[in-house]
Amino acid sequence: MPLLLAAVLFVLALIALIPLSLVMRYRVGTSRRRARGWVAAINFAGFALSAALFLTVAAITSVWVPDAFTYAIAGLTTGGVLGVLGLWLTRWESAPGALNYTPNRLLVLGITLVVTARLAYGFWRGWHAWRAGIEGTSWVAASGAAGSMAAGAVVLGYYLVYWMGVRRRLRSHARRSRSE
Repeated sequence: MPLLLAAVLFVLALIALIPLSLVMRYRVGTSRRRARGWVAAINFAGFALSAALFLTVAAITSVWVPDAFTYAIAGLTTGGVLGVLGLWLTRWESAPGALNYTPNRLLVLGITLVVTARLAYGFWRGWHAWRAGIEGTSWVAASGAAGSMAAGAVVLGYYLVYWMGVRRRLRSHARRSRSE
């Protein structure tokens, strides 16, 4: 019994910390940073690998959840477009030997809120689908899992394109600095 109580309290603590984690994610996502080549390369490679694995899992999930792969592709594409917009709206500060950038606050807030709202809606819809026991379809498909996968793909697409752009901009800055 004490182990069960500890597990329940742990889950409740994690749920209570979600708003704090969202605020911290927003603060980190909008802070001024120095562009570093190795950070951009690692982030780009990590997001490229994550996107490939995500699309593979979405293709497999399409067996049980109709349109999961289609939604994942649409989300990845939308995220890529938002990544280009994010690069365009980013404030770049060039100095000799350094490139600093500050991501657009409104775009980071928008992406954070859309994904948060979609995941919360997915949990709510999943709970009701599970309780209702909808006939003829699985509760996972009825819960809107494909839409939640699309929301996750938006984040992956955004950061994949954004880090590719930061890396490209840093290389361009380094070339200009060497030629001066």
